[in-house]
Amino acid sequence: MKSAILDKGEKYYTYLPKVFKAIGDEQIKYNWLITDCVCYPQNSKLDKLFSQEYVWISGKQLTEVIHKEDIQFIWGVFSGFSKKNTLEEVLKYDLPFVDGYEGFWVDNVSIQHPLASIEIVAWDSSLTLFISKDDDLVHKFRCGFPLSKDLSAQNTRDNSEIEHIEELLIRELVKRN
Repeated sequence: MKSAILDKGEKYYTYLPKVFKAIGDEQIKYNWLITDCVCYPQNSKLDKLFSQEYVWISGKQLTEVIHKEDIQFIWGVFSGFSKKNTLEEVLKYDLPFVDGYEGFWVDNVSIQHPLASIEIVAWDSSLTLFISKDDDLVHKFRCGFPLSKDLSAQNTRDNSEIEHIEELLIRELVKRN
């Protein structure tokens, strides 16, 4: 499973029209579970829609919604499912969430929901995470956003550096005691 992080170079880090364009509008092939969402659309119907605990929407409907209004997503997990999956099957599992989910920062990143095929995460208006079982979609995302990076590779480097710093601190504490 491949993953990417986009944390610089874009006006809005999770600007879905641009994300969908980058992946060749393949979002239409999925049904979407939108959870832990914070955004502030001008349209009151959209505001009500995205304020729910979760939203279940087809890829076609999601595309229409995001093209209706320029919505900046502050937080949110967009989980894409095969159209064969029903909402009832999907809701048998915990709802994906953003803030506090440590699985985004491990060496081998994976999608939160076991039935989902793709996950797009809006992180505090500061970055976008893109995870997919289809490596080609991640490749398309990376090509569409050339400043994006391989999330798992970045995590492996960062975690290794943190581990090294922790070892140095422990050695220094041992010396002082």
